[in-house]
Amino acid sequence: MPGARSSGGPEQEPEPEPEPEPEPDQPAPEGPAPGEEAPGGPAPGQEPADPGFGPRRWKALAVCLVAGFMTLLDVSIVNVALPSIRQGLHTTESELQWVISGYALAFGLFLVPAGRLGDARGRRRVFMAGLALFTLASAGCGAARTSTWLVIARLVQGLGGALIAPQVSALIQQMFSGRERGRAFGMFGTVVGVSTAVGPLLGGVIIQAVGAGEGWRWVFYVNLPTGVVCLLLARRLLPDTPTAGARQPTRSLDPLGVVLLGAAVLAVLLPFVQSRQWPGDGKWLLLIAAAVLLVCFVRWEARCTRHRTEPLVALSLFRIRSYSAGCTLIVFHFAGFTSIFFITTLFLQSGLSYSALQAGLAITPFALGSGVSAQLGGRYVDRYGRSLVACGLAMTAVGLAGTAFTAHQIEERTTAWYLLAPLLLAGLGSGLVIAPNQTLTLARVPVARGGSAAGVLQTGQRIGAAVGIAGVGSLFFTRLNSGAGHGPPGLADWRSAYQHGLMLSVVFVLVALVAALADVWMGRAEGGGQRTPPRGPAEPAPPQ
Repeated sequence: MPGARSSGGPEQEPEPEPEPEPEPDQPAPEGPAPGEEAPGGPAPGQEPADPGFGPRRWKALAVCLVAGFMTLLDVSIVNVALPSIRQGLHTTESELQWVISGYALAFGLFLVPAGRLGDARGRRRVFMAGLALFTLASAGCGAARTSTWLVIARLVQGLGGALIAPQVSALIQQMFSGRERGRAFGMFGTVVGVSTAVGPLLGGVIIQAVGAGEGWRWVFYVNLPTGVVCLLLARRLLPDTPTAGARQPTRSLDPLGVVLLGAAVLAVLLPFVQSRQWPGDGKWLLLIAAAVLLVCFVRWEARCTRHRTEPLVALSLFRIRSYSAGCTLIVFHFAGFTSIFFITTLFLQSGLSYSALQAGLAITPFALGSGVSAQLGGRYVDRYGRSLVACGLAMTAVGLAGTAFTAHQIEERTTAWYLLAPLLLAGLGSGLVIAPNQTLTLARVPVARGGSAAGVLQTGQRIGAAVGIAGVGSLFFTRLNSGAGHGPPGLADWRSAYQHGLMLSVVFVLVALVAALADVWMGRAEGGGQRTPPRGPAEPAPPQ
């Protein structure tokens, strides 16, 4: 049920009087969510942006979005370049897997520490360091002469991307408030959806233009001019973080927490990204080790809070219902929607003998739908709240189920033409999830914790993507090989494998839908009482 539209943007709101920064163990108050009217002013976490920053914040946002687009594009653009890389460097299947998973592993591993580093030492500084590292690593990838060289360069590139990604969300929180923040996150959601989906198309275009022999190198070289321009503009346009000039001791960055969380994330991701390269079930014992490490991490962070030491992740954030719900559902959403690009390109290129360009074009409707609806989601999240996310998840599930049904019904090489409509519907739904969920999840997070909170959220996205690709890919290849017997798989085998993989993707999205509906129900149950949700003091706008 739609709630009342919040009143005005940041230009109409008076700048609040500065208040002391909350203690580390105090969460932002659970006040009205976007879609509910806050009595007397903006909801907590929606403090006005600095009026002195002015229109320049939109130019700064453009720099952030272009850099974010580059880092997320490199998650998927390499998929269609793998045959070209195999031909050019004579790589093994295991090395090819590390070209993909090495980037994702480094990216997911350093997101939370990078967010905390940006909060403590300055988001502009960390953003520029990550951008420089990412650009140099892209040049190293393109110039690779051996498979080992390429894999190492991809790991460094993933580290650069991890330094950039949480700063984008934190800078949006710092520069915008109210409905403008929703619009900004809507634009960021467009970047997330389009970059993931358009990667195979752009990679196919580059390889088609340059040629299979050297085309894979230009998949990486394309980042160089963009990275250099963004780096120059970032220094001029991005705002500084209020704490950027303060020198803090290394222990304030919680090095033990970084090690514990990093080891836990590594133990979770490794068995999934290496699921096909490590035969047997022994690899899943790493998940037990991950659980133990995570318990140790939580206990250590709680100890830091009790001793008034700034933790890597403020556990109090998870007492904010909107934050914990958003982090949970986005894991399953990413598990569902990112895996479809992996199995769709396999089905079209290996099963139906499509070229890299044709396979990329077939997935384009998803990218277009996601881009359009992300803008609408950013505009209307303030009115409809989590109900909008639930609607998007339902559309995604229906679209993916329709894709599986269509692939089952159409037994021709022209199958891709019939997949356009259901993939478009799935894309429209996905766009209504990513941007609104980002806005709602971070709405009540204090700006001072924006980087680490965004890092946790995006780590969940990377873990979800790894779990989804591994789970859906494992089912896909199991069905493919069991149907083929001792001979090479036929078209019917590819079609059956594709359908089963898509249905597992639907299951992941439905789990996310249940989490969203539970949050909607709990929000309405709380709003049905007579008590007005508490509205603590708004944070002061940080000086730029």
